Amino acid sequence: MANQKIIDFDAYRAYFNDSDLWNKIKNVAKKAGIKVVYAALVLYYLAREGDIPLKEKVMIYGALGYFILPIDMIPDSLLVLGFTDDFAALGYALYMASKYVTPDIEAKAEAKLREWFGDFDRTEIAGLLPAACPSSE
Repeated sequence: MANQKIIDFDAYRAYFNDSDLWNKIKNVAKKAGIKVVYAALVLYYLAREGDIPLKEKVMIYGALGYFILPIDMIPDSLLVLGFTDDFAALGYALYMASKYVTPDIEAKAEAKLREWFGDFDRTEIAGLLPAACPSSE
């Protein structure tokens, strides 16, 4: 059981590209919610700028690729539930790679959130980056 993958990120990493990610976020930001968008932004900046192992980078791009895909386990068009699977994929990748997140990466993600959502209550994203995370090795 320990080697069983929760989400097969390898299957989705080929679907990641910058322009599709930005378009997806711009089109669904309000509907997906601030937590989903924040998780995607932190992962994006982490993969682009963070000094992280290849294993985590592949997982991040897989989670972002899953988020980009218009067809997934739970259709994004469903009210309330539409982005729960996307958030699960993004949240798991964020949890596993969060030990590499720097204050600079968090600041960039928050600045982009303010650009799209305006001022927001920081408690809305509190707890998405665990203080101590398991090693993904």
